[in-house]
Amino acid sequence: MMRYARCVIQDLLSLIPVQSIQEAALKTRLHKVSYCKTDNMKNPFKYGSVISGDSFCNRKNELSDLVGAMKNGQNMFLYSERRIGKTSLILRALQGLPGKQYLSAYVDLLPTDGELSFTTATAKAIVQSISTTADKMLDVAKAFFRQLAPSVTVDDEGRPVVTFGIRRESGQEASLEEALAAPAKIAAKRKHNAVIVFDEFQQILEYGSDFVERYLRSIIQTHENVSYIFLGSRKHLIKRMFLDKSHPLYRAAGHYPLGPIKEKHWLPFIRKRFQDAGKGITDKQIRSVCVLTEGHPFYTQHLCHVLWELCEEPNEVTADLIEAAVQTLLDRESTAYILLWESFSMNQRRFLKGLANKPGRIRPFEADFIQSYGLGSPSNVQRVVQSLLERDVIDYDNGSPIIADRFFRIWLHKLGVG
Repeated sequence: MMRYARCVIQDLLSLIPVQSIQEAALKTRLHKVSYCKTDNMKNPFKYGSVISGDSFCNRKNELSDLVGAMKNGQNMFLYSERRIGKTSLILRALQGLPGKQYLSAYVDLLPTDGELSFTTATAKAIVQSISTTADKMLDVAKAFFRQLAPSVTVDDEGRPVVTFGIRRESGQEASLEEALAAPAKIAAKRKHNAVIVFDEFQQILEYGSDFVERYLRSIIQTHENVSYIFLGSRKHLIKRMFLDKSHPLYRAAGHYPLGPIKEKHWLPFIRKRFQDAGKGITDKQIRSVCVLTEGHPFYTQHLCHVLWELCEEPNEVTADLIEAAVQTLLDRESTAYILLWESFSMNQRRFLKGLANKPGRIRPFEADFIQSYGLGSPSNVQRVVQSLLERDVIDYDNGSPIIADRFFRIWLHKLGVG
């Protein structure tokens, strides 16, 4: 039976030209080589979480500026669009500080909802930045946060977790004062410098009062050897906090706007990661990607992630493959985009259509734009802009409004919605 099968295969092979068999064998070998090279290789493009290590693209100038500000004890207000990589950048900058000379604490304010949660989040971050064992955590907490009734428990993975609660005899004001005074006290006691990072700082506007803002202002003016870094992703709110004279934190820190990554930095970063996997991509194609994403780190990494996955045999990126990668992303988001689009008023839709269809800087209050998209009057445009800013649908870049989600902009443009 086996002999018969071999004879049949030999007869079939005899019908195929020798050159075709050789080419097929070569392709099979090449496929095996490329498959083996990438089969166990993780996708090098990361998005949607804190980016570190080799997945972090450039930002050398920004890192130098931030580390310098921290070492000089400066207070800095770092703001940008959402998902542009502020958290990844600041955590990388903290790693650039001499560990034995600096206390650094990172406080995520997004989960907070008032003065009490702000206080406990700050205290917890400071304690966990100093110690890692349960006993040491409790000692530090009791030494610097007595009014917060500290306790230490162990989580499901066996790691110590410090928790706080306000003592009955202590008020929120006294507890906040204690938490904000701690960095300077610890720095002085240990003869260290301190860096305190408040991420998503605009969250304190949701507290219902400016109590935290006022107290922060009085504290940071008197602290020596402590650098405060404020991070914000809703630029219109953050700018109001630090540039509006009516707010307590007016001019309380230096300003550092963080923009997209320049194309010249994406070129070697993207090229190397494709080449390391045996995949080919030209500089022209990388530029095409950067045009689509406008250099925004989240969208650039996301698109390259999908493009890297799609780039198989013959392992060469083409214009069609870039289009396929974009379409893959749009298909994944289409339901969410449709629901979002249907939630807009007619004037909001007209305005967004104008942003999606007109390249370059937009002057939305000029008569030409208003008439082209049937927006009626500058006052109508002002209301639309304000409402879309509040919903984080648009942002401003160099004085010009842009659609914040780069893929949503492409989705609008491709569909030609009106």
